[in-house]
Amino acid sequence: MSNFTINRVVLVGRLTRDPDLRALPSGSSVCGLRVACSTTRKDTEGDYHEKPNFFDVAVFGAMGENVNRYTRKGRRVAIDGRLEWREWETSDQQRRQAVRVVADTVLFLDGPGEQRDGEPGEEVDAGEIAQGSASELVGVGAGTEDDDLVF
Repeated sequence: MSNFTINRVVLVGRLTRDPDLRALPSGSSVCGLRVACSTTRKDTEGDYHEKPNFFDVAVFGAMGENVNRYTRKGRRVAIDGRLEWREWETSDQQRRQAVRVVADTVLFLDGPGEQRDGEPGEEVDAGEIAQGSASELVGVGAGTEDDDLVF
């Protein structure tokens, strides 16, 4: 019997709320996202209906900080990651379980003129985003090398 397993998730969807950035006791950070992806199904009468699916996503470290900085509710993202099952006990001694996606890569799919720091709806110039350093965009598909291109 093989020990080979695959745990891979790819999602393309829209954020249903603004990212939620929190600090962990270790000093690192985690950004919580909720992503909506719709599927279309044909019913017995031949009519098509959309069914939304909602996924909780965790983005750790510098990548999570960048996601929090550059995205807002309604923005399209592509996420490549893995499923993680977790279990915990509530304050009233009830055991809870949940599955979430832990993102390895997050890509921003909307075009230039996107929201950035500040209130939702605040527009920024595409040139302003492009002028960010590569180190500022680490974990968003960019490496830390000088010769890496960030789009």
